[in-house]
Amino acid sequence: MSFRKVVRQSKFRHVFGQPVKTEQCYDDIRVSRVTWDSTFCAVNPSFVAIIVEASGGGAFLVLPLHKVGAGGGVGEAPRGQTDGQTDGQGRVTPPNPTLLSPCSQTGRIDKSYPTVCGHTGPVLDIEWCPHNDHVIASGSEDCTVMVWQIPEGGLSQPLTEPVVVLEGHSKRVGIISWHPTARNVLLSAGCDNVVLIWNVGTAEELYRLEGLHPDLIYSVSWSRDGSRFCTACKDKSVRVIDPRRGTVVAEKERAHEGARPMRAIFLADGKIFTTGFSRMSERQLALWDTENLEEPMGLQELDSSNGALLPFYDPDTNVVYVCGKGDSSIRYFEITEEPPYIHFLNTFTSKEPQRGMGWMPKRGLDVSKCEIARWGWGSGVLQAARAQV
Repeated sequence: MSFRKVVRQSKFRHVFGQPVKTEQCYDDIRVSRVTWDSTFCAVNPSFVAIIVEASGGGAFLVLPLHKVGAGGGVGEAPRGQTDGQTDGQGRVTPPNPTLLSPCSQTGRIDKSYPTVCGHTGPVLDIEWCPHNDHVIASGSEDCTVMVWQIPEGGLSQPLTEPVVVLEGHSKRVGIISWHPTARNVLLSAGCDNVVLIWNVGTAEELYRLEGLHPDLIYSVSWSRDGSRFCTACKDKSVRVIDPRRGTVVAEKERAHEGARPMRAIFLADGKIFTTGFSRMSERQLALWDTENLEEPMGLQELDSSNGALLPFYDPDTNVVYVCGKGDSSIRYFEITEEPPYIHFLNTFTSKEPQRGMGWMPKRGLDVSKCEIARWGWGSGVLQAARAQV
């Protein structure tokens, strides 16, 4: 006799969000009001960066993070260890700070706090280098990409001189993405519909990909091994591109019928997860197999809000965290091999709406407390939460 499975088995069915304390948050941050659907925030285990309003050009804040207390803080190393020490098996314990615990006092950020301010136009996107916690790249309306070296401990005065200036776009640069495995390789996409891949060490173009996108590029995401990347375009198409050949490997037209911005990210197994809008302006999630893009493997409609959905993917747990511009909630979905493939897990709700969102790399988490994700968001107040099992 067989019984119908009532509850789906999952290690992450009970994931819940835990906000940090109010005293560990930053206040009075003038997050940029540029009408561009980027995350406006970037996080690594050493710093958090936020694009802010600035007069006479573009700027972003860089706030240092550090460990709290001894034996009870959110981001501590295991008891008996300090950051950088080795455990009993010879493994190095990485720095593991709380997301919003700076070297200076938390709370209201003074308007005179030093910023990174070398661009002559508003900054549209920022991203930390995955191979060096002190290197960050920025793209701007001034058509340039700049790479910055942040000093140990953060900024004590405004930083105006970048390490490298990359000039090759004829219109504003809205997307920055470091290569996941190759050091000093950076991708930039501009409103000239051109994708450039740079060697940051020599400041030269490695590849110029023109003519592949007829309209504005909304998002770019590298595959896990960095051999391909996928893009979401204003023409409603999702493309998989081989940068070495400069060709489109696969393409899905009208992935989402709506006219509002959509985004696409690569998953660890090579599938593509997209967010967008239906013809009736309902927000959607979809999962695609790159071997067959005719129909989505899974499609879900969320709600009828008008904020663009920003997906963040954890390849270790196969969980996607979806937040929306202007929303005050973050939804978690688990991606599996069995239909319906996209499984809703839970929702984290905050008091403040999200204007920007930053995602902590896995090496910055406190796994001793069963933490599987940590993120920060801002809309005047910079807050943080962590996902625990």
